[in-house]
Amino acid sequence: MPLAVYDTLKREKRLFEPRDPARVTLYVCGPTVYDYAHIGNARPPAVFDVLFRLLRRQYGADAVVYARNVTDVDDKINRKAADEGVPISEITARYEKVYLEDMAAIGVIPPTLAPHVTDHIDAIVQQIADIMARGHAYAAEGHVLFDVDSFKDYGRLSGRSLDDMIAGARVEVAPYKKNPADFVLWKPSKDNEPEWPSPWGPGRPGWHIECSAMIEAVLGMPIDIHGGGQDLIFPHHENEVAQGRCAHGGEEYARYWMHNGFLNMGEEKMSKSLGNIDLIHDLVRAWPGEVLRWSLLSAHYRAPLSWTPDLLEQSKASLDRLYGALRRAKAVEVERVDPPAAFLEALEDDLNTPRAMAEMFTLAKALETAESGGARRQAKAELVAAAELMGVLAQDPDAWFEAGIADDDREKIDALVAARTTARAEKNWPEADRIRDALNALNVEVMDGPTGATWRFKS
Repeated sequence: MPLAVYDTLKREKRLFEPRDPARVTLYVCGPTVYDYAHIGNARPPAVFDVLFRLLRRQYGADAVVYARNVTDVDDKINRKAADEGVPISEITARYEKVYLEDMAAIGVIPPTLAPHVTDHIDAIVQQIADIMARGHAYAAEGHVLFDVDSFKDYGRLSGRSLDDMIAGARVEVAPYKKNPADFVLWKPSKDNEPEWPSPWGPGRPGWHIECSAMIEAVLGMPIDIHGGGQDLIFPHHENEVAQGRCAHGGEEYARYWMHNGFLNMGEEKMSKSLGNIDLIHDLVRAWPGEVLRWSLLSAHYRAPLSWTPDLLEQSKASLDRLYGALRRAKAVEVERVDPPAAFLEALEDDLNTPRAMAEMFTLAKALETAESGGARRQAKAELVAAAELMGVLAQDPDAWFEAGIADDDREKIDALVAARTTARAEKNWPEADRIRDALNALNVEVMDGPTGATWRFKS
């Protein structure tokens, strides 16, 4: 079936039709690099990584251009640099490196483009000038502000009236604003903060203009898909639409808007302000990255996801089951094939990853119960193909089950398993039982299969 996605702007699931199938464009709001990212920050990259993989499969790897920006100028960055007494560039370089390492650990492939705000100041200044030239922004006391009253469609994306937005948002009350909801495009820098020249005085860009200017610079407008978390719908994405359309008078900024749901710590939204966060940097030391990825994809992307220890344990058990099937079929040689239709239909139905996971278990069962070599090869090949689109099962199965084991311990266990196999072949049951007890004492489970015995640590 063709890909269909839920469009936040149209409030309905729509068939995806790119403007140009030879150049499919995707933009997702990326990190502000001033600290370690928490696991809630990883949900958008994981979700849109699956979409990126799916689009590349459908249109070709070279035809999909995915941009994920890096915000490297921000109040939080400035404070962090001041607190540590180091240049701002040191802060941003440090935490961007950590962020990219964390993303790699959870199987997120690099986007095509990673535009940085500080590399696009000229583009930002130009877009602000274009917005002003069309009568949608004004300069006041060193600031440039967007005039929300000038844009009749302001509020369409979020579905809020202007009065509701003013009442529900934290708006800066300033005497130079025409309307309390008017937002900053350019502002003066404070002492010891980075600044750039502009026609309105030295300063730096507001947050919202950064994305719309970088989209125009690296992708062109309109783009096909704009993604991000639900918390960005208002004000960030609402303001992006206003800026992007008013800069050129266009009727369209993004053809499709996709937003993932919140990640909650139990029943409470995860956020740094509440102090209830799990850092990706810490989690990848305690869990395999694929466990974190599986957990992030275990609920439909638009639904809230409750982050709990049980979720991680369940995800580890699910991956153990799939890796176990591959391990027992390790000797089966396969060629590259397409994922099965039922699996693809799940992902093409608005990225229904829970249903796609269920199809993977169906493939694993088919692999385990296949009665012919051909059926076994087909099931394994299809499972491997499905796993590639989901970004999991990338490790060698033996390495998965033996991760973190010292070489001496591995050799000891391998020797015991081999001795058990010999004892069973010789029908020396007392010796086989003794070895079984020794393995149990090491918390090792042995799985006997048609190709021999394999082992893993018990949960």
